[in-house]
Amino acid sequence: MRQQQGRLQVIAGPMFSGKSEELLRRVRRAKVAGLHMEVISHALDVRKGAGIVSTHAGLSIESRTATDVGHIWEVAGNRSLDLLAIDEAQFFGPELVPTVSRLLAEGTTVLLAGLCVRFDGEPFDPVPGLMALAEDVSKLTAVCSRCGAGAVFHQRSVPSVVDDAGAVTAELVGGAESYQALCRRHFHPQP
Repeated sequence: MRQQQGRLQVIAGPMFSGKSEELLRRVRRAKVAGLHMEVISHALDVRKGAGIVSTHAGLSIESRTATDVGHIWEVAGNRSLDLLAIDEAQFFGPELVPTVSRLLAEGTTVLLAGLCVRFDGEPFDPVPGLMALAEDVSKLTAVCSRCGAGAVFHQRSVPSVVDDAGAVTAELVGGAESYQALCRRHFHPQP
């Protein structure tokens, strides 16, 4: 008997587009359906505390916290899961792609939510690559903070963080106090 293949579902967009809200909606539906599942959040996102996927609108759900793809594999790799949901997928880096591929081959459906674009307007790997491999992609938009149009970008509204080597870090976790959603007309990349 052939083992069922998993499906990759990606929810992507800029900040404030409702990615985590949509992930939580799908997780709640999976719970109602009785699916065997796990929810993973990245350790960098502690806005509402560790072990919680939360939305800017105040919704939340308990999760397992992971710092890297090795932790994801520890949680899900040796178990027979129907669904693995991962929030803030962009923080897991390019190693997430082969890990997701292994889970899919073993029959686990993987649901990812993450930023597909960085604050400077560049693609935020690995999410664009995962979008290319997915059976289902939901690309969401936010509302431009300047004109109300559909926003596909977000930009820092606070000074950028520079690491010890002088590089601007992409990992500044925050909300409306640190970022604003912008449409293409109002987005102007910053270094």
